[in-house]
Amino acid sequence: MHFPLSDWIDAHADCRYNLAKSGMGGVVPGPEVTPAQVGRKSADAWNEELRTALADYLRVDRSRIFMTHGATEANAWVLFYLASRSRGSRRLCRIHLPEYPPLVTAAELAGFRPVETDDPASVALLSLPRNPEGLGWTSTELARWTDGARSVLLDETFREFAGRPSHAEAGSPGLWTTGTFTKFFGADSARVGYAVAPPEEVAGFDRLHSTVLDDIPAFSAASALALLEGREEIARRVRALFNRNRTALRRALPAVPSIDAPVYLDRAPDGDGDALAERCLRASVLVCPGSFFGDPTGVRICLTRPSFRRDLARYIEVRDAGVPAPASATEAVPTRGARPPRAAPARA
Repeated sequence: MHFPLSDWIDAHADCRYNLAKSGMGGVVPGPEVTPAQVGRKSADAWNEELRTALADYLRVDRSRIFMTHGATEANAWVLFYLASRSRGSRRLCRIHLPEYPPLVTAAELAGFRPVETDDPASVALLSLPRNPEGLGWTSTELARWTDGARSVLLDETFREFAGRPSHAEAGSPGLWTTGTFTKFFGADSARVGYAVAPPEEVAGFDRLHSTVLDDIPAFSAASALALLEGREEIARRVRALFNRNRTALRRALPAVPSIDAPVYLDRAPDGDGDALAERCLRASVLVCPGSFFGDPTGVRICLTRPSFRRDLARYIEVRDAGVPAPASATEAVPTRGARPPRAAPARA
């Protein structure tokens, strides 16, 4: 199985200037969990303890939480579940490009047709904060964009960077959220994610989850639990680095809007993101072509490394070399799809 975005990052991991990794792996110390500690409880006990702690963390009833091996798996099973409930109806999945590619692929595999539309849809699918743009949306913007969708699935992978509560807390009908420990907590090796079902779908999704998903391994559940227990110190370190790098980004590129996640889609001066990514590779600078996300006009850069300021400086040198500059150094480059469109007229 191939994940083109991941393959791109892995294939060029030896680049000297790396602006491609979106998680805190290698920056945040891993949880200090020993085999002896893990062996004191069964995998079931660790899973139940983690669910309880996660429910407290997210401020939701624990019955709504379903553990998975990552956010991508959580998104996929939610979409397959929603597809099974959409028999006989028009299976449109509303998306907003640019978007994190596994979300769109999972929707297609589940039988949905991803479309950028205001028409009624079976599900509205969105990363929030946005990946690759890094933008957060207000509750009003989100309500406008999701209007007319029977269900809404929000991938909140980057939520902790913004320090905001999960949308799951409200328990709104039809609203699903997913999350992971691999980004903010940097726990790539733990492989723990989760889905939070709306209250009215708990019983139905539990039947699917208990049939097709294994328990999280004891070591993974124990590691995630240790991360939750140490979250205040982790948050202090991660947000300090993120804020420092975000400030550096806006000083270097004044047109950058306020972002809530450690990613940003930078438009190529000539509008060709793929060519810019290739030029960067020749200079040992790793960025991700925007075409992976459905927008070939730019590249995604990530703000997760302590070396970000050095790496960004080299990226900008390559980006601007031999390319005509905008009329003003601070002139904003048009951003396609940065904000949701206006709501469609109300329908009977």
